[in-house]
Amino acid sequence: MIWAFLVANAVVVHAMYFAVDSPAHNTFGAIGRLLGLYLAFMLVVQLLLIARLPVLDRRFGMDRLTAWHRWTGLSIFWLALLHPAFVLLGFARYDRIPVLRETVNFSKQTPVLLGMIAVGLIVVVVALSVRTARKRLPYEVWHAIHFLVYAVIVLAVIHQVYEGTAFKVNAVAQVYWWGLWALAIGALLTGRLIVPLLRNARHRLRVSAVVPEAGDAVSVHVSGRDLDRLNARAGQFFLWRFPGHNPWWQVNPFSLSAAPDGTSLRLTAKGIGTTSSGLRDLPVGTRVLVEGPYGAMTTARRVREKSLLIAGGIGVTPIRALLEDPDLGDTVVLYRVRDAADAVLGDELRDLAGDRLHLLTGRTGPDNNPFTARNLVTLVPDVTDRDVFICGPAAMTDAVLRTLNELRVPRKQVHAELFRLAGG
Repeated sequence: MIWAFLVANAVVVHAMYFAVDSPAHNTFGAIGRLLGLYLAFMLVVQLLLIARLPVLDRRFGMDRLTAWHRWTGLSIFWLALLHPAFVLLGFARYDRIPVLRETVNFSKQTPVLLGMIAVGLIVVVVALSVRTARKRLPYEVWHAIHFLVYAVIVLAVIHQVYEGTAFKVNAVAQVYWWGLWALAIGALLTGRLIVPLLRNARHRLRVSAVVPEAGDAVSVHVSGRDLDRLNARAGQFFLWRFPGHNPWWQVNPFSLSAAPDGTSLRLTAKGIGTTSSGLRDLPVGTRVLVEGPYGAMTTARRVREKSLLIAGGIGVTPIRALLEDPDLGDTVVLYRVRDAADAVLGDELRDLAGDRLHLLTGRTGPDNNPFTARNLVTLVPDVTDRDVFICGPAAMTDAVLRTLNELRVPRKQVHAELFRLAGG
């Protein structure tokens, strides 16, 4: 269905491009015009990804959607640079003046100027999302910067309406583009605003307890009304806000660290970022707002009778919740931590898993790497016959995924959440 959507829209976009009565003055202008159509469509696709459509989230999981979001963002970045560059080159050649002078002339036209501002905002967002820059930014700052995307969309729509030749070619083209923008913006408003507002009004979530855990972690217990209607499952996560304690725009993704029982929810976080460090100071009774549940790392994806759960650091939280799911079958748990004292929820894991829990400690090195193919098979000889659920730091998860591929564990048996967008 996704490929059909993309291909169908690609056909329509090219049809509109060739339907324009007034051809571009030269090749540069023609290329720029086509790149502008690609850019508008990719912005629509990005909006649909940001909307966190349940049908996509449950089918593919947040990790794969995050990868698509990143690649779409890079495509938008390059199209946002190349589209105006080719347009300006085309007009500069036609008018026989330098490109810089043509740029100044274009900037005097309000719709074009708005498009240039949108390009500048896109460059800022993408530049600060590059992994090197991203590591230096707190999650809260990175998330706030991404609000600029909404300004980009508004400016892009205005620019397209007034300057888009293919947009104005005929009534059919206008219906198509307005319909496409309505679909994307409607999905965004529904998924990110309307549904969360209705759910939070219904459930009236409040902090009921705050419990310190090992390794500078803390568990927050949340209660509310009719929580069984959230349809949350072990292995999923929510986006959490604590208005009154934190600014309204400050939101963080935290997994459920216990299987939802219809009366309460529990999250457990390590004190890394501003929000996670401040959780231990949450007053009981603090109002809680959530978006979700999200994530496809649940037993609904199982294809085998036995399971292997692999956790690293604070990534143990969804693994701990999954242990309460009776559909896991025969289960082995591997928990990678620097030191046994840092094993968050360690006692609960031992109570639930017993001797099926393997606590893997120490620094990773040539002599201490439990996730090589040889060592993993030693720990779990029948690993190829199990569903494998993985959550932990990106480096560890990547290493495990490479090993599972080396061992030829079928992809449908591997379920991972990397949370590359999460900070702390």
